[in-house]
Amino acid sequence: ASAGARVCILEGRSTIGGGMRTGEVTLPGFHHDLCSAAHPMGVLSPYLKTLPLDKHGLEWVYPQASVAHPLDGEPAVMLWKDIEKTCGQLGPDGSAYARLITPFLDRPDILLSDVMGPLGWPKAPLKMMRFGLLAIRSATGLANARFKGERAKALFAGCAGHAIMPLERMLTAALGMIFSLTGHLTDWPVVRGGTGALAQAMADYFRSLGGVIHTDCMITHAGQLPAARVYLYDTSPAQLASINQEVLPARYLKRLGRYRYGPGVFKVDWALKGPIPWRDPNCLQASTVHVGGTLAEVAAAERAMWAGDHPERPFVLVCQQSQFDRSRVPSDQETGYAYCHVPPNSSVDMTQAIEDQIERFAPGFREQILARHTTNTAAFQQRNPNYLGGAITGGVADLGQLFTRPVARLNPYTTPNKQILICSASTPPGGGVHGMCGFHAAQTAIKRLGKLPIKPLLS
Repeated sequence: ASAGARVCILEGRSTIGGGMRTGEVTLPGFHHDLCSAAHPMGVLSPYLKTLPLDKHGLEWVYPQASVAHPLDGEPAVMLWKDIEKTCGQLGPDGSAYARLITPFLDRPDILLSDVMGPLGWPKAPLKMMRFGLLAIRSATGLANARFKGERAKALFAGCAGHAIMPLERMLTAALGMIFSLTGHLTDWPVVRGGTGALAQAMADYFRSLGGVIHTDCMITHAGQLPAARVYLYDTSPAQLASINQEVLPARYLKRLGRYRYGPGVFKVDWALKGPIPWRDPNCLQASTVHVGGTLAEVAAAERAMWAGDHPERPFVLVCQQSQFDRSRVPSDQETGYAYCHVPPNSSVDMTQAIEDQIERFAPGFREQILARHTTNTAAFQQRNPNYLGGAITGGVADLGQLFTRPVARLNPYTTPNKQILICSASTPPGGGVHGMCGFHAAQTAIKRLGKLPIKPLLS
């Protein structure tokens, strides 16, 4: 904008935001986050934290703890920002947990910058090497090697469960490490008024720089696009291929067709009479509750899901936004938010299994329910075409696809057509509210702006 360029966003839906949307889907006055909910990377992102979004209405609300992980017959394991406080509840594993995490609390901004980007020479090579040697392992392998008791193992398993892969697979330890680390850098916040307010703040800032946003503008063919120097696609690889069949080589389109999206999710939103009646009240201090029991139980649920089954005891991720943001609910009532991982394109209703898991650690939960709304994999994809088969993270992030997403190229954001770039969660570093996929793609786009003429993709 400062150089006089006109930058346009073409949004297929009536509102901008992708997974950052909020809606009244149960009862009037109950504002539910439709996808993303708690945002450690929103405040820690090397890019997003540089934006003056507070001047455009964004307000972060912080809980007392990031994560609670309830267990049967004992207090929940808490992920406190204070690492000593966290270690103090891990029994004999407290010192082992400290040895695992503490080395990365020194200048974590550099590590996060290295981790949240494409392959390249890191800013802190030794620290990145140390992290990489741990991250490449499986979550179960690392947890069982480092910890003796169930409490530390369960805490790590819940963090690693965000990988949406069997915890016996390589690289699942990376998510366990990253989410554990972020919990000691910030209390995982929610957005006042709902996650949609984050999208709105970004849109307002974009417009203040001279950007233009067109909504209700679903693009299905390259011929619909206006002339431009560069096009950035915040879409799935499948949409990129479908729209650009006539302007991308057949070989590249074939490679896009081999991209693996992985499992989906099933989500339930509740309007509640009051707070979730956790057996351990400490759970109410956390924005996120990992419900699944021990490491062995979480691993079994994720392994079954990956194999195409629907476990009776799924790993459930619960968020308690209204516990900290009273603007989302009327009077003393609460919103409830939970999802579990399911096979891609699943049509199985997991409501009872999810509620059974919550009842296991919060007896009387169902008595609190005023209304519920469910979202299965088909509904997720209908709401956001990027979520193929209900895959909300942009695709499998395993060894075969973490750094080569969507296909193996020296610059993963580029395509064989110099005008076309991809900047979605299907590029490094993958899914999440952090803006880093777009940030890295934009660096390439900026370099090309002065070299490419303004012309349509398809004449």
